[in-house]
This record gives sequence, structure tokens and C-alpha cells, in this order.
Amino acid sequence: MPDIIQLLPDSVANQIAAGEVVQRPASAVKELIENAIDAGADKIQLILKDAGKALIQVIDNGCGMSLTDARMCFERHATSKIRKAEDLFAIRTMGFRGEAMASIAAIAQVELKSRRHEDELGTCIFIEGSEVLSQEPCSANTGTSISIKNLFYNTPARRNFLKSNPVEMRHIIDEFQRVALANPQVFLTMHHDGQEVYHLPSASLKQRIIHLLGNNYNQRLVPVEEDTTIIRLNGYVGKPEFARRTRGEQFFFVNNRFIKDAYLNHAVLTAFEELLPDDTYPLYVLFIDIDPSKIDINVHPTKTEIKYQDEKAIYAIIRSAVKRSLGKYNITPTLDFDQENSIGHLITQKPFEEIVQPTIAFNPDFNPFAAEKRPERELPFLRDNNNPRTAIPKNWDTLYEIAKKEESLQHEMHASPATSINEQEITKSGEKQFFQVHNRFILSQIKSGFMLIHQQWAHERILYERFLHQLQTHSGLSQQSLFPQSVTLNSSDFELLRELLPDIRALGFDVREFGKNTVVVEGIPADINNANEHELLEQLLEGFKNNLAILKLDKRDNLARSLARNAAIKTGVKLSMEEMNQLIDQLFACQMPNLALNGKPVITTFTLNELAERFEK
Repeated sequence: MPDIIQLLPDSVANQIAAGEVVQRPASAVKELIENAIDAGADKIQLILKDAGKALIQVIDNGCGMSLTDARMCFERHATSKIRKAEDLFAIRTMGFRGEAMASIAAIAQVELKSRRHEDELGTCIFIEGSEVLSQEPCSANTGTSISIKNLFYNTPARRNFLKSNPVEMRHIIDEFQRVALANPQVFLTMHHDGQEVYHLPSASLKQRIIHLLGNNYNQRLVPVEEDTTIIRLNGYVGKPEFARRTRGEQFFFVNNRFIKDAYLNHAVLTAFEELLPDDTYPLYVLFIDIDPSKIDINVHPTKTEIKYQDEKAIYAIIRSAVKRSLGKYNITPTLDFDQENSIGHLITQKPFEEIVQPTIAFNPDFNPFAAEKRPERELPFLRDNNNPRTAIPKNWDTLYEIAKKEESLQHEMHASPATSINEQEITKSGEKQFFQVHNRFILSQIKSGFMLIHQQWAHERILYERFLHQLQTHSGLSQQSLFPQSVTLNSSDFELLRELLPDIRALGFDVREFGKNTVVVEGIPADINNANEHELLEQLLEGFKNNLAILKLDKRDNLARSLARNAAIKTGVKLSMEEMNQLIDQLFACQMPNLALNGKPVITTFTLNELAERFEK
């Protein structure tokens, strides 16, 4: 029997490795930018076409590569970052495995140009499917330029799994933001299809956060800093009132490497205990500087998971540091028995000799019961032009008798219709009796007893089915705004909005693009009253992202669900009898009136027998 175990060719092995290292265009962007940072670059340009499917180009001004290094970088496990196994526990660079370039070259057409500072000529390499097509000297700028064209051209199954351009672009923006936050001293730009998406000059960490997330984040940040023998912690957390319902603004960096750690995330959330509403997540950008020998980052192919020697101590340090910063900047209530902060600035230090006892001046002859002569009050409507002190005319009180008679006659004329209206309302309410309980539930009497309806969940169900029908038939009506509102979003949310724009317009939104990351809202759905266009659009996107992360819903179903939850009547709103009647009629006209959007029942019924049993206990 012949041997069946064979050594795989390098091209096949590289494609297998590429499945772990390069899952989508965003993975290639991350690897290339991190290589540029490891090369010491302080200026990096990212150029994309077709959301990275057609072209990913990264240009840096780093140290560059020699002729041999440029060729060797495409070999598997070829790296300049480590030399021996012990170096794995002293890593300060982003990359160290030597798999990224070999994996990218196996599934794309790659062109590399590089030149060192001391060389007169650079080198240019064309490689396709792990096969080097040409390598020759060329003129090039100092640094490295790598172009990746037609990603996954030779693995069509993987290419078919890629999402739409806006979705892939959002993933690229996420990776770009993480690298940009970790390296605020590096000048970074991003261009997509000829348009500049980001232009980030070298700046401080706070300025970099504002450049990435928006100018409105300037007032939301609270600094955090703690220096211990175990770790050094610094960064910013967001104020509790700006917490969002979706994750995505939580950034942990260990030795400038972005990581995902649910345990450390819990430490931050614990510090915000009793300050956040339910199901909301605060913004934080926190950097942990730790001895590399005390962590292991060679755990996951994406290098976003880390093992720590002393997790509990790191947890406690992060929790106490965040909590102290929130208290220090008056985010949490404080009580100082020595001196209250609010009156501290009113206390002035004076020498003891200058302090004079206060005196009181009073009049011993003052009599509060003595009659005080007051000037006569002058009534302008009784004044005579010739004689301002004319006496009041006689029989003035008869002027009021006519007014009294007219009032009584008028009351008698309208008395009978008022009585008839009240009788009609009594008979009407006798047929359908509704009561609102704590502005939260609607109680309706039925033959067998009564039923309780959750008003918010009922309205969510009504709006959800209505919006879903409008999305399917493109029949949403728009209510034009008197003054159109411009809404500026971050780059990720703007790409999401562009993807959802046809369906958002089908719901009744009148939205058009207006410059970089900005849209103008000229109308909102007619079913929504007294809504702020800016808040409504942001909440719609927040709800969509939240549902996408938790429920994995269809796009239209997700959009209808998000808008229904934001536009529904909230708990605590008082409803009139007519509004309660209309709400119940619309609820029972739904296809699924008994089921809320969260899967819980909207209606609970109590029978007379159940009530009788409760009293007989």
C-alpha cells in the first residue's frame, strides 16, 4: 500500500494560512498598516477601490527594504521581528509570525516597491498566487508601497462570501480606527474611490479621538491615568449620559495592540455601576502598558486575545482607576465633610485682627400697628381729562346687573346640549371601558373579566407591521420638515446609512447626501410626530446595529423593528380615552397582536374566577 501522507505545496499551504490571516479586505489593511508602523513610518497613506476588493494600497515612509528583504518577506515564517522562541515573550511590534505577506501573496496580485534611505535605487516585485513574476530595480521613494489587486481572485468561493461594499468598508474603517487610535503620533490618510475619508495629522490622543469620532466628543471625555508596579493605565472614558445602546466605541490596547477582552470590559462596566441605563455601553479608549514577559499574545490568529499572569490584579486596577476618574471629575456624587466643593470658592482667608463683629441697626420708636398714610390709588379708567379727581358716578353698581343677566341666559341656552353630550359619553364608555394604570398599562373590561395591555409594546407591534408593509410596497409617506436638518455621522455610521438609504427612503425619510459624512434630512415618516430628525436618525442606526449584533435579522425586518422601537409611545405617557381606543383597535388589526417585538406577551387576561379565588384565599 503506497504512502498517503504528503507534504503540501507552498502555494496550497499559503492559501490555507490565508484563510485564517486574511478573511476579508479589512484583514489585509490591518496587516499592511501594522507592518508600516513596525517599519518606523510616521506618514501612512491608505488607498482603496471597490471597498478593497479591486485595490488596497499602503504607502509609508518607513525604513524600506533591501533587494533580498523584499523577496524574503513573501516567504512563510520569514520575519524581522523575532529570532528565537524566547523573543515571543518580549514582543513590542505588531507583527511577528511572518505569515501575513505570504498569505496575501497567495490569494492576490501584489506589487511591491521599496527603497532604503541609503540606497539610490529601490526594488519592484510582481507576485501572483505565490509565484514571483518579476523582480527588478526601479526608482522609488524612501519607504515601501504595497498594492494588492483583485483579492481572492483565485479562490472564488471565498470572494463570493464577501459582503456588499458598504459592509466591507465598515470593517476596513473599524480596523483603520484601531490602528489610528493606537498611534496618534502617525500621520494617516484614507482614500476610497477617489474621495478622502480620513485626514488625521499627528496629534495627542484626545485630538485623535475627536478627529476620528467627531467634534461633539470633545465634551464627552474623562481622562484616566494610573501607574502601578503591575501595569501603567492611561486613556479616556466617556461620560455616562453619552453611553450608547450598541457596542463599538470600546477600545482596549495592550502595549499599543488592540485586544478584545470581556473580562477587562466587565471591569470598566462595574466602575460605571448605577450610572448607566440598562443595556447601554460607555465609550472608553484605554491603554495598558505591561511587561511583555507577563503576557502571551500568541493565542489567536488575529492576535486580539491575550493571556495574563495576574488577571485579577489588572481587573481591580482598571476598575478603581476608572471609578476614581469619574469621581474626580464630578461625574459621580461626592461628599466632602471638610469642605464642600460648591462653596469652596466663596471662602476667603483674612487675618484674625481684621474680622469685625457684625452690628444691627434698628429704630426703637417703630410701631408696626400705627396707621401709615398711603397715597390714594389712581385708577386711569375713572380719570376725567378736565378734572382728574372727579368723584365716582352714582348708580355705578347697576352696570353689573346687565352682565349677570346675560351670563345666566347664556348658561341656560347651553345647559341642555352639555347634558346630552355627557349622557352620550357615559353610554359610549359603558360599551368600552378603558383605564390607564400608572401610565403604563391599559385596562379593558371584557365579558369574562378584564385584560391588561402593555401600551409601549402594543404600539411597537403596530408600527413594526406598518413599517414592514411600507418597506415591502415602498408606500411610506413623508412629512416634510419646515427647516431641513443636516446630520453629521462618523464614517462607519455614514457607510451604514448609505447601504440602508433605499429602504430608509421607502419608510418615508427624505434624506440626501450632503458632503463628507453628512446628510440632510428634509422629511421624516408621517407616522412619527414631534421627533428630532438628528436624534431619530442616530437612534435608527443604533437600533439597527444592536439588532444586527444580537438577533442577526434580515435588513428590512431589522430596520422596521428599530424604527418602531424608537417611534413608539413610551412608558409614562398619559393617553386620552380616544387614544386608548384607537391603540387597541389598531393592535387587534395586527397579524400577531399578542406578541411583542421582544418575544414577550403584549396582552394578559384575568378572568372573574381568578379574581374570586384571590379574594377567597
